[in-house]
Amino acid sequence: MKLLLNIKKENDDLGKQVNNLAKISPIQTYLKYCLTLLIFISGITINAQNSDFSKGKKYTLAEITVAGNTSFSEQTIITYSGLRKGKEITIPGEDIGNAIKKLWNSKLFSDIEVYVTKTEGDVVYLQIKLADLPQLNQLKIKGVKKGKKEGIIKDNKLNKGVKVTENLITTTKNFLTKKYKKNGFLNTKVYINTIEVKDDSIQTSRVNMVLNIDKGEKVKIKDITFNGNDVLSDKRLRKSMKGTKKIKRTRLLKRSKFIDSSYQADLGHVIDTYKENGYRDARIISDSIVYNNDKTISLYIDVNEGDQYTFGDINFIGNTVYTNNQLSRLLRIRKGDTYNGILLQKRIADDSKPDALDITNQYQNNGYLFSSINPVEVSADNNIIDIEVRISEGKPAYFNTVSVVGNDKTNDHVIYRELRTRPGQLYSKANVVRTVRELGQLGFFDAQEIAPNFNNPNPVEGTIDMEYSVQETGSSQIELQGGYGGGGFIGTLGLSFNNFSIKDIFKKEAYKPIPMGDGQKLALRLQASRFFQTYSFSFSEPWLGGKRPVQFSTSISHTKQFLFNPLTRDADKSRSFNITGITFGLAKRLSVPDDYFTLSQSISFQRYDLNNYNTGLFTFGDGFSNNLSYTFGLTRNNTSVDPIFPTGGSNFGITAKFSLPYSLFNGVDYDQLSEDYDAALERRSNATSTSDPNFIEANNEITEIDQQRFSWLEFYKVKFSGEWYTQLAKNLVLRPKVEFGFLGAYNNARGVIPFERFYLGGDGLGNFSLDGREVIQLRGYPNQSLSDQDGGTIYNKFSLELRYPITLKASAKIYALGFLEGGSSYNNFRDFNPFNINRSAGLGIRIFMPAFGLLGIDFGHGFDPLPGGTVKHGWETHFIIGQQF
Repeated sequence: MKLLLNIKKENDDLGKQVNNLAKISPIQTYLKYCLTLLIFISGITINAQNSDFSKGKKYTLAEITVAGNTSFSEQTIITYSGLRKGKEITIPGEDIGNAIKKLWNSKLFSDIEVYVTKTEGDVVYLQIKLADLPQLNQLKIKGVKKGKKEGIIKDNKLNKGVKVTENLITTTKNFLTKKYKKNGFLNTKVYINTIEVKDDSIQTSRVNMVLNIDKGEKVKIKDITFNGNDVLSDKRLRKSMKGTKKIKRTRLLKRSKFIDSSYQADLGHVIDTYKENGYRDARIISDSIVYNNDKTISLYIDVNEGDQYTFGDINFIGNTVYTNNQLSRLLRIRKGDTYNGILLQKRIADDSKPDALDITNQYQNNGYLFSSINPVEVSADNNIIDIEVRISEGKPAYFNTVSVVGNDKTNDHVIYRELRTRPGQLYSKANVVRTVRELGQLGFFDAQEIAPNFNNPNPVEGTIDMEYSVQETGSSQIELQGGYGGGGFIGTLGLSFNNFSIKDIFKKEAYKPIPMGDGQKLALRLQASRFFQTYSFSFSEPWLGGKRPVQFSTSISHTKQFLFNPLTRDADKSRSFNITGITFGLAKRLSVPDDYFTLSQSISFQRYDLNNYNTGLFTFGDGFSNNLSYTFGLTRNNTSVDPIFPTGGSNFGITAKFSLPYSLFNGVDYDQLSEDYDAALERRSNATSTSDPNFIEANNEITEIDQQRFSWLEFYKVKFSGEWYTQLAKNLVLRPKVEFGFLGAYNNARGVIPFERFYLGGDGLGNFSLDGREVIQLRGYPNQSLSDQDGGTIYNKFSLELRYPITLKASAKIYALGFLEGGSSYNNFRDFNPFNINRSAGLGIRIFMPAFGLLGIDFGHGFDPLPGGTVKHGWETHFIIGQQF
């Protein structure tokens, strides 16, 4: 039996063997286990065959048999080889080589051999002997966490049953080694062992694989050295490398570990730094990594700086819509300026800012979707670069169709009324960007997944189809809020439906589980502890009448406060303080100065009833007070798309709350009341005891005077807040915030009311609405601990937050934060000092889940003592459910 050709898995250059099959020299002959006489006879026969084979003789294929360790049928292998009985083939020739190539390319076999079993004249008999590649039976991965294993299997296609080839093993090793080296594990080693599975009951060859990944430790950078840099110092060039830093003990936010992808990007940043300084020909000649004995590395980068260039003439070609002067004002580059290719490109088209003030946006925002603007260097003589800005304006584009896809719950009209793009309208990139922002601010969609799709662009007709793709998120929330304050545990249960449809409230089929889709907000809330209860209902319609962005809102609330004994911790429910309130409000989106402004107005009424409620908080324990007020507010909010994690923009607001000036027309002499009040206080202080008739008489007079003073509350209240969002890096956002509040009186003789005051300190948990107080968050201190018992009439607060997102997926948005805060509360302007504040710092985390709202925990450290104390407060933990800071 003659072996014609064979391919074995051990050969590393299988491809080359297959390609060279036609060139193989005369077929070899092997003799096995023959007697001396037979050796002599066979030798004569084989020599004759060699002579025929050397000449390339044609044979008719009489029979093909299959042998070896394979699970495939004989007919399947013969059919796949392309050989067939009766076919005329040449030996040697391409027929055998092609057959082996087809079988090998199937990637099913590890060993393929073709034998001539016998010849009879011009008839030949062949045997194909082969062995199947083993299948993967079990895979064991060592050296990585359980959560990473699935990704390794998927990336390398190491599923059970896959054919295990040398190529599979090699590519898996290379892939994993490169992957971990790119992530900073330069010493990564990958070991792959296969173990044959012996099972006589199964014919298929199988192996178990053990994949061992030894990542080692991430390698830190000891030093970064530049060679060839005369103009820019090593320090300047190292500063330009944003993600590649050498070891520095004082650095907190930048890593010193080597990441190959960051390093390659930073090499480009080095060149960009040269280009920004006029060295447009600067290039990196070579770079190398040197491993140090202390398991660190040093980077050596050789640069060629080239010559410095300046801008020469800058000419605009092809512009008809805008004049050269108009475009020059946008470009803001003059002849003689140091050449800066990076700046030039940004002034033409700044890809990092969708609303940048550049030439491309100037065209795009005014209909020229199909315009193209290309700066071309036309001359560089004497290191002076002349530029031609070549402009192809194209036809103005108009929106042909505008559609939204993905809104399964929200009704179309709720979305379309927020769109800034309309069919037939002139195209504007700014309007597309603004539309994305407005859809994100609705809170009904995943802000990270809103995408504007440009379909069917037609430069000839000047049309474009606009499609906005959205992904619904849960907009209804269950509010579970808990905390300690005011002497006990306070719990809150609330239901908030943020995409409600009140018109479908009587339609049974709309309850899935509640009527939704019209963008209305409805909230029911219960807040309670052992000593108080609060019930509230609120509703808002963002587009009253459906024609204009005028929001109507209303709310009703009732609070019942029972007299609480802090010693026995019991509540006397026969003695209470009740507050009932109702509010109606309108808020209109303005167009001047711009349409980020909102003007809001509301009228509210609260009724305070005291029933034998003597606590010292009020001078009268039986009686009432009425609070009828008007609130005016002006806000400007242009924060970016995601309202949970804004990365840009600002939010400013000023509100003023007024009551009627009753002292002007109610006929009460408040100056006389003030004198009587002071006299009664003096008589009470001169009394010998609380049972003294003079004390009782004076105390009753004070109660009557205060009841008269505060039967209708007279006050004004002004508040301001402003916050900014700045993206310091790709995922790092800085948020400064400033707050100020002041409560005043029209009539000094009447005095500042004991209601509506500010209580500073703690987690900002609203607690109960006793006396209409406002609780101001200042972490690092106990709740309401930085104001007097009666509250403050003035407060100011400054805060600085640094936020970093962990995940911004729709199911759960999580971000970590660090904060610095300071604030203080005062009783009058004589004591007011905006710089004498209580300071704190700390860390926290926020988790937003659509069903529960924002959850948070903060660890704050108060650097200053509490009022009346001498030792700094120290650490305080704040845990909040359902409240956003």
